[in-house]
Amino acid sequence: MNFKTLDLNLLRVFDEVMAERSLTKAAHHLALTQPAVSNALRRLRETLGDDLMRRSSVKGQGQGLEPTPRALALWPHVREALAQLQASLSPDSFDAATATNTFVLAMSDATAAELLPSLLLITQTEAPSVLLRIVPLTTRDPRRLLEREEFDLAMGYFPAVLADMTAKLQAGGVANFAHQRLYDGEYVCVMRRGHPLAKKALTLNAFCAARHLLVSFSGRPFGFTDEALAALGRKRRIVLSVNQSFTAGRVVAQSDLLTVLPRHFVRVTDTSGELVIKRLPLNVPAIQVDALWHRRTQQNSAHQWLRGAVERSARGVFG
Repeated sequence: MNFKTLDLNLLRVFDEVMAERSLTKAAHHLALTQPAVSNALRRLRETLGDDLMRRSSVKGQGQGLEPTPRALALWPHVREALAQLQASLSPDSFDAATATNTFVLAMSDATAAELLPSLLLITQTEAPSVLLRIVPLTTRDPRRLLEREEFDLAMGYFPAVLADMTAKLQAGGVANFAHQRLYDGEYVCVMRRGHPLAKKALTLNAFCAARHLLVSFSGRPFGFTDEALAALGRKRRIVLSVNQSFTAGRVVAQSDLLTVLPRHFVRVTDTSGELVIKRLPLNVPAIQVDALWHRRTQQNSAHQWLRGAVERSARGVFG
């Protein structure tokens, strides 16, 4: 391929087709005809010597487009380059006082309960016309959703994601995502004040023998606590799983179930003193809550303000 003769407009078409997985939708967003988009994609195929997209049948959705491995590997670099070029040619200026942006943040209810009051105060003071939309964080790896621009920031505990990002950087790869540590914490065992174990030392045997409520945002039937137990050759008896920490606290307060929650979340939500906190009888990794975003927004002034506001709200809560 001769890069000097490459029509860079083809990369804009490629980026839109990859994002939409549809020639029709891509044509609409680019204000082009579908034949023009098809022709551009054909020219890029010929230049790169790869099909890039293949027709596929999606159950219940008819015909769709499936990227080839070469297209999937190429897309992040193309999207990042286009974003940087756009930022250079059309530098944006975000005026918080007059901005009407909508920012979408993905987080668990525990993180929301801790950070949103201070974040709302910052927003009301600095950017009164900005809208914050909070959506549930339902995965341990939100990178694919950030790539698809389903939200601006993901806020949560992402140890595997950060380890993978570090490994790629150390191997000389490209970091398509960036992160910022917001706060650290610890998991604790939580039970109702009248629970039979409330006034006793919580041993590993007693912990495993009890009935448990699991908080699983992703719907998986096990969590970090269960992984730590498995390393010891032990397991606990889970009889109920929910996807919200607040729901877990309410259920545990009215039952003989145990659950595992972040210590600071219990402090924020247990307003009536119904819950008892016990140190876990095993080593579970500390909670390290990070904000995660795609690097294409790194230089965007609106996103820079958002990330700064989130960081300041965390610092205001956790010091």
